[in-house]
Amino acid sequence: MSMKFRTKSAAKTVIAMGIMGAAVFGTTISIPTPLTSASSAAAAAATSDSISAEQKKMAIDTLNSFYKPALKGQFPGAVSGFTVGKTKRAEVIKKFGEPMEKSGGFEFYTANMGNPGYAFAYKSGVINEMRYFGTNVERQTNIGGITISMLWQQWFKPEHSTIIQSGGKQQIKVTYLRGDYKLDFIFNSKTDLDHINLTKA
Repeated sequence: MSMKFRTKSAAKTVIAMGIMGAAVFGTTISIPTPLTSASSAAAAAATSDSISAEQKKMAIDTLNSFYKPALKGQFPGAVSGFTVGKTKRAEVIKKFGEPMEKSGGFEFYTANMGNPGYAFAYKSGVINEMRYFGTNVERQTNIGGITISMLWQQWFKPEHSTIIQSGGKQQIKVTYLRGDYKLDFIFNSKTDLDHINLTKA
């Protein structure tokens, strides 16, 4: 029986705030290492007040579950056998069935029943980008609890961060290189992670 997932649309109505006061479209943003940044520590403390310690730990566990699989071009969880640049669309269809939605070159499997949502883009029938949207249920224990401050504290300084335009709105893209692959964390604001992208670097 095919598993199917549902997710909310990547385009949200929230306008992203600039990182560390920067708000210029397309501007690369220099980010201080959190261990040496008092402002980052203060932001992290403020965030910890908005969710419980248990929710924060689960969000950190979710974040860190992406670190090693990305070196292989993979995501953790239900799609752990899929690899960017190798897995064919037919393999995705075999596991999850036909996508619920097609939009912007992506095929979506939306989150439901506590299962996370995913989207896949293909080139010549092979995955060339995967997106992870997390769960809708108890989202704060998943990517909904991941903030930019938390990301910097766990993974340290990214390769770069930029303000991007998406669906007429601004978002913050924080990029980490993981071997031959690239992980992009797409935030609607400093405390609102929309989704995670995985592509070849």
